[in-house]
Amino acid sequence: MSDEKELILLIEDEFQMRRFLRITLQSQGYRLVESETAQDGMTQAATRNPDVILLDLGLPDLDGLEVTKRLREWSHTPIIVISAREQEQDKVKALDAGADDYLTKPFSAGELFARIRVALRHALRQRSGSEPVFSHAGLVVDLAARRVFVRDTEIHLTPIEYKLLTVLIQHAGKVVTHRQLLLEVWGPGQVSEVQYLRVYMTQLRHKIEADPARPLLLLNEPGVGYRLNYDAED
Repeated sequence: MSDEKELILLIEDEFQMRRFLRITLQSQGYRLVESETAQDGMTQAATRNPDVILLDLGLPDLDGLEVTKRLREWSHTPIIVISAREQEQDKVKALDAGADDYLTKPFSAGELFARIRVALRHALRQRSGSEPVFSHAGLVVDLAARRVFVRDTEIHLTPIEYKLLTVLIQHAGKVVTHRQLLLEVWGPGQVSEVQYLRVYMTQLRHKIEADPARPLLLLNEPGVGYRLNYDAED
């Protein structure tokens, strides 16, 4: 059964959305388990060992943010939030609670499939352990030697720029919130200094991106954070 498609757990109480996702996911061969409540969803997560969890926030018995926090107490399974809540603060709360990604309803099937692929790749990297060399879309980072190459040319990064890049590599494919980046790079005393982050991200893009004004690798999620794009072309 090695060629069997990944198992996706859908925790969603809205019938029409479940039906849409069932048809969409099964058309691509994904296996699917459905739950209408938070409690059943957490039970299915524990017993079925899904590869990805699609989680609605507006569940009848427990808010999806609390579900995310509880799942993160014992599970590293990628969680993609699917919600009608579109405020930036809602996205930040979900990501800070431990979600890997956030899709605002309505969304296209193509976007959903792309986010699932990214989540699966990120999970695979986590299971296989930290690679000594990260290579993607023309960017090569030798983590042991602390050397960075862009399209075969070695570039110099300041210590802050390098730390910022390695944090994004560690979470490649998922949105990392401003707060998390500031905490990991600058420490707890600077978690509100988003301007620091913007300045250094601009500097990093100028050194890494072919066109810093239209970045393909280091993407901004407005008001939320940044993502190292795992769908960028190699």
